[in-house]
Amino acid sequence: MIAAQDLHTEFQFPQEAESQLSSDTDFEDPDGKHTKAGKAPKKGRKALGDKAKGGGAGRVPGLGRVNGHHQENGMESMTLFEVVKAGKSATQSVVDDWIEAYKHDRDVALLDLINFFIQCSGCKGAVSGEMFRHMQNSEIIRKMTEEFDEDSGDYPLTSSGPQWKKFRISFCDFIAVLVRQCQYSIIYDEYMMDTVISLLTGLSDSQVRAFRHTSTLAAMKLMTALVNVALNLSINMDNTQRQYEAERNKVIAKRANDRLELLLQKRKELQENQDDIENMMNAIFKGVFVHRYRDAIAEIRAICIEEIGVWMKLYSDAFLNDSYLKYVGWTMHDKQGEVRLKCLTALQGLFYNRELGVRLELFTSRFKDRIVSMTLDKEYDVAVQAIKLLTLVLQSSDEVLTAEDCESVYHLVYSAHRPIAVSAGEFLFKKLFSHRGPEEEGLPRRGRQSLNGSLIKTTVFFFLESELHEHGAYLVDSLWDCGSELLKDWETMISLLLDEPMSGEEALTDRQETALVEIMLCAIRQACECHPPVGRGTGKRVLTAKEKKTQLDDRTRITEMFAVALPLLLAKYCVDIDKVTNLLQIPKYFDLDIYTTGRLEKHLDALLRQIWEVLDKHTETEVLEACSTTYHYLCNDEFTIFNRVDITRSQLLDELVDKFSRLLEDFLQEGEELDDDDAYQVLSTLKKISAFHNAHDLSKWDLFTSNYRLLNAGLQNGDMPEQIVIHAMQCTHYIILWHLAKVSDGSSLKGEMVTLRKQMRAFSLMCQRYLNSINTTVKEQAFTILCDLLLIFSHQMMSSGREQLEPLVYIPDSTLQAELLNFILDHVFIDQDDDNNSTDGHQDDEASKIEALHKRRNLLAAYCKLIIYNVVEMNTGADIFKQYMRYYNDYGDIIKETMSKTRQIDKVQCAKTLNLSLQRLFNEMLSELGFNIDRSSSAFCGIKELARRFSLTFGLDQLKTREAIAMLHKDGIEFAFKEPSPQGEGSPPLNLAFLDILSEFSSKLIRQDKRTVHVYLERFMTFQMALQREDCWLPLISYRNSLQAGGDDDTMSVISGISSRGSTIRSKKSKPATTSKRKLPEEENSCSSSDAVWVNREQNVQTPVMMHSPHLTSTVLRDPKKMRPEDSYTAAYTMPAEQLPHQHVPTQQQPHHHHQAAIDYNTQVTWMLTQRQQAEARQQQERVNMHYTKMRNHMQQAIRRGSGLMEDDEEPIVEDVMMSSEDRLEDINEGMDFDTMDIDLPASKNRRERTELKPDYFDPSSIMDDSVLNVSMY
Repeated sequence: MIAAQDLHTEFQFPQEAESQLSSDTDFEDPDGKHTKAGKAPKKGRKALGDKAKGGGAGRVPGLGRVNGHHQENGMESMTLFEVVKAGKSATQSVVDDWIEAYKHDRDVALLDLINFFIQCSGCKGAVSGEMFRHMQNSEIIRKMTEEFDEDSGDYPLTSSGPQWKKFRISFCDFIAVLVRQCQYSIIYDEYMMDTVISLLTGLSDSQVRAFRHTSTLAAMKLMTALVNVALNLSINMDNTQRQYEAERNKVIAKRANDRLELLLQKRKELQENQDDIENMMNAIFKGVFVHRYRDAIAEIRAICIEEIGVWMKLYSDAFLNDSYLKYVGWTMHDKQGEVRLKCLTALQGLFYNRELGVRLELFTSRFKDRIVSMTLDKEYDVAVQAIKLLTLVLQSSDEVLTAEDCESVYHLVYSAHRPIAVSAGEFLFKKLFSHRGPEEEGLPRRGRQSLNGSLIKTTVFFFLESELHEHGAYLVDSLWDCGSELLKDWETMISLLLDEPMSGEEALTDRQETALVEIMLCAIRQACECHPPVGRGTGKRVLTAKEKKTQLDDRTRITEMFAVALPLLLAKYCVDIDKVTNLLQIPKYFDLDIYTTGRLEKHLDALLRQIWEVLDKHTETEVLEACSTTYHYLCNDEFTIFNRVDITRSQLLDELVDKFSRLLEDFLQEGEELDDDDAYQVLSTLKKISAFHNAHDLSKWDLFTSNYRLLNAGLQNGDMPEQIVIHAMQCTHYIILWHLAKVSDGSSLKGEMVTLRKQMRAFSLMCQRYLNSINTTVKEQAFTILCDLLLIFSHQMMSSGREQLEPLVYIPDSTLQAELLNFILDHVFIDQDDDNNSTDGHQDDEASKIEALHKRRNLLAAYCKLIIYNVVEMNTGADIFKQYMRYYNDYGDIIKETMSKTRQIDKVQCAKTLNLSLQRLFNEMLSELGFNIDRSSSAFCGIKELARRFSLTFGLDQLKTREAIAMLHKDGIEFAFKEPSPQGEGSPPLNLAFLDILSEFSSKLIRQDKRTVHVYLERFMTFQMALQREDCWLPLISYRNSLQAGGDDDTMSVISGISSRGSTIRSKKSKPATTSKRKLPEEENSCSSSDAVWVNREQNVQTPVMMHSPHLTSTVLRDPKKMRPEDSYTAAYTMPAEQLPHQHVPTQQQPHHHHQAAIDYNTQVTWMLTQRQQAEARQQQERVNMHYTKMRNHMQQAIRRGSGLMEDDEEPIVEDVMMSSEDRLEDINEGMDFDTMDIDLPASKNRRERTELKPDYFDPSSIMDDSVLNVSMY
């Protein structure tokens, strides 16, 4: 606290002020000791302890009041709160009106101000004049708390909408203007400010959040206004002192003694005013800030930190010291990003002024590591502001941040979050590019020897050292906002690449030149596209007129510059793959009209020649595709250069096709004796044709026949090089697609469709034959092309009014579907090590694994698309879905999305497919483990977990998936009883354990369907099955239990409600469960009699897993009506008939036999248990025999009616569950103080002395990290 002895601040209370503190408020002065020495007490001044709070608000002075509101001409005027909320009047005029009212009757005006703060908190109550005169602060606050309407958690400061946002601004402005207008007289009357500060301090200590939040904001804004007043007083005192010194230093003859006396008097008054202001600020800081900066509410903490930053910036001489900075430093460890953000913005305001930054050296040394760590904050806004703060720290001093600190910021230029990357780019630019030495002055503006030349080299060095070379576009985008002028200096970049280095200058290495070409290309792309690279930003934004003009100017300059330089660059780096690939992407950003308007046709010819030369020297796919793309962009018939480029392209393709035809004839004639040189020539030519066919229509050269002959020869010979086969397939695929495009446009001849149909089917058959190839790469290419063709030529190609394409629809036969599925199972669902052929070290091994996984994911996605678009049968997805758990990390997202899409197409068929996948896994497990299934084995548990995952994919809406879930159960039941037991009669069916897996879907059945499925299950059961209790029959028992849970009487729901809270009293409306008596079927509803028999029989059965040993000494025979919930829980799983007697020993008989020997007592107990056991067994057997026939007849009648899923049923019994939950909450409430939990009251200085109060809930550990709690400030 500021008044504490261990805090040495500029402001300290006068000694007399310590007596103001009382048990109720920090500002009470019952003895009137707060009257300032040298000043007469104001007439009618109230003691601080008599201040109160509340709100009405009259604006016009001297008018009558009715119900706390002013009257003007018989019309009731608005309150201060309503005026500020409306925002129609200027704040200045509102304050002036209040000051006039205060001068007329300060008690009335002050009461209006008090009620203004109360109403701004959202309180509906108002402080009356009687309360204001006779009640203490604590009593008034307690009264207002009682009248506070807390039904809704909203109050003005937290309400949404533009009106309330404007109200917050108006509220803060009102306080600032009020103090500014009263700074010369009223605030020093020892009445108004004391009352307001006492009010706000008391409210800030309130348990009501609205009071605490509103009063804290008001107090902090009041403190800010007082800081401005104190600053003005300080300036006036300095001026007065300077004038006094100047007057006193004059010679005696010229000295004006009366002026000296006036200056002394003025200085004394200013000093007294400053003392008053210091007392007020001390009171607010001590009574509000030191408590609320660690409030449990983040918004309140943020207000305190934001305002203390303003104080330190406004009045640095008083506040910019370690006593105040430590609060900001500590709060940087706050758990809420909002508060950490306010800390950083407060510090930015200080570091922005270099003079203030010098005084922050000790703070920076102490908290620098925390600021650096905040650059990786989980809140992006906080990280951005932390980087900006470090940039300001860097500007203030280069020695503060170490190299490690800077490096932790450097790598953020590659962040996917653009604001963070841009801030890091600004930091990097300030660190590396903003310092110019004297030797750099006078350098040329452009060119290799310019200042930008060295800066561009520095950028290249940084790019290479970062070891993230593939992220050049990210680096350029990060530097674009602050260094676009440097990055647009393409003239210097070209000079660095083409010009020879000067004497003594170190030339760029090949690696550095490659990096420079990439940066140059990224800068060109950024200038022409004007949007961030892929992965940054949500999309293209609308450009302003100024940005569009800059974009056009940059594009024009790029075209004029690189139209001349690009052919030279291609000539120099013709053999370099990386450089050529990047350079060939530059022409797509040209303005092609400039070739004509700028008379640059000769440079266009030079560019085309260089592209031809690059094609002749390279066979790499990326280079060939770059050449093809460049030709595609230049061959635009909208520009006048089209004819020139089209002629060159035709000549190039004629030469390539002729060469390919000659080589193909020679190659096919060689037969089995293939020459390596000939194979290389065929491959290189085929790769070039395939690359061009991707972007250009080569239909007029009729390449289908040549490629088909090549593929056919590869099948016959079997030793065709794999790359030739792959590119022949790709080229043929392009031929068919271009042919389809022409047919779809209607620009083809009449027989074109027939030709396309024949070519497509012949090519599909060829690819199908290649699926059986020895080479894996060839099979993958054939599979990918087949999936694409089947998808393109599916029935969906007739959509959008293209019914004329129906003859082209191609539906795969069952053989092709099976081969595609087998390929997926053999080449996708394999272990990682099986597909790894790399032996080039650990890093290459990891890279190859990632690449192989990416390839397999593409293969699986291609096949899943066939399922989704109904090209292949949906049930073929069963073999895909069954791999969901095993390959979840690799393909889980793809399989899950496929299941979702298939469910949207056909819910029932999707459910059947999921069931089929579980059945196939079950059969595989049987073939591996045999007939005796261990349900605890990993294989069975894996299938059960897969079923649980499948069940979760159906969602929570049971009505939407009702039919699908019911069909899934039907197929599962049929599968479970399909195969008889290989061990003969009396043994469970072979697949009975599948019911345990099927029970995972029981929770997705609605109540009516559970009964229907249960009836369907009993169709497959015999009477002996219902009586079996061995372990091998447990799947049937558990499945029946899952169907009965909630199906008839919601037994399981009641059980879960009871078990969740121990001994809770059941609702009187619900029927108590009994163990000693069962209802006969005739007593139940006729429509559910058969089900009731099964339920009752099941309730009399306890599985071996659930058995309990009998307790003879603690059981009591209870009246069913008084049975406890625990007994009703036991009733659902009653002991078998032979064990029931052990649970009903009448303990009332025990006292009569205490004198007998133990053996006599045991004999009587044994006899009594035996008699009761025999009676219970006879009753149970008679009940079963009597009603079994009736149950079977009823079930058969239900089956004849059809096992529909829309049967009406009674409403579920939920009273027990609901009452259990409500009673449980009541039990919890008994031991919980919700006032303390919800309001979070901090203990004030005086209240901590009261032993009866609860501990302080504002412990710093609740809002700050542990690191700040164990460390002192310095």
